[in-house]
Amino acid sequence: MKRLLPQLTAAALLLAPALPGSAWAGAAFNKTLELQGISFQVHSSGEGSQQQLTITTTGAKPMIKPIRQTVNGQVVGAEVADLNSNGMPEIYVFVQGAGSGSYGDVVGYAVMKGAELSPITLPELTGANAQGYQGHDQFQVVESCLVRRFPIYKPGDSNAKATGGQRQICYKLKAGEAGFILQPTRVLKF
Repeated sequence: MKRLLPQLTAAALLLAPALPGSAWAGAAFNKTLELQGISFQVHSSGEGSQQQLTITTTGAKPMIKPIRQTVNGQVVGAEVADLNSNGMPEIYVFVQGAGSGSYGDVVGYAVMKGAELSPITLPELTGANAQGYQGHDQFQVVESCLVRRFPIYKPGDSNAKATGGQRQICYKLKAGEAGFILQPTRVLKF
């Protein structure tokens, strides 16, 4: 058994570059982003299906306390934007769940006047937007939208091969009761 362990480790290391960063379990994420004079240091650590996410903000007056939370999955990216054009930035952290579906999620916070971070919620997919959804999300900020793209699965498709094309949803940032909500405004299928 001891002889197999180095071979398995070597095989896993050979596969690692071929896998997207999100598929390499336990990989830490570190990125610093800046917009409108405010910097966000996004850091994640941990192994398995959960990671510890820390968002540290600098440049705001008064200083904003760091955000620390557990996320289900692995942090695979982050972007900063001002989607609601209010002159204050938001941070969007992209999380990919463990397992074959690699379901995506967004952890977001908006800088508020008075130097606090207000949560941003990504609602669950419902109705026609959820039809054929089995994960494998990709997120990106494009102009004034947070764009979510994922393959569409038809009945009988294997998890490795979706045959229904792609769905792309544009989310706009709207004020909610307890923070902000990413509201779907435009859906494309191709």
